[in-house]
Amino acid sequence: MTENDLTYKIRKGIYEVSNTLGSGLLESVYEKALLIELEEQGLVVQSQVPISVSYKENDLGLGFRADILVEDKIIIEVKSVSELNPIHHKQLLNYLKLTNLHLGILVNFNTSDINKNIIRIVNGYL
Repeated sequence: MTENDLTYKIRKGIYEVSNTLGSGLLESVYEKALLIELEEQGLVVQSQVPISVSYKENDLGLGFRADILVEDKIIIEVKSVSELNPIHHKQLLNYLKLTNLHLGILVNFNTSDINKNIIRIVNGYL
């Protein structure tokens, strides 16, 4: 399945979660609901995937956790904040760089307009 095919399914899941739950809940609620939606679409998903950090060829151990990893190709970073800030974009881009993945999706569920709060982040092109 291509990244575009996966992105379509991910967006479908995001819309379903947003329409069903609305805004104002905790990130963990949206993350679990989105996992259910993606699994129901037949996608292989993992939650809270550990990401290690290396510095000068030294493994610093667990540095971060990716909210959702889809088909070992796309990281989804789930937020429930008043507005997305540049640091949220940089966080996901760093996760992509650390994992050598190409595509990530940043989503903020705490909004009245979910369309404006689903952002594709591409490693190597920003």
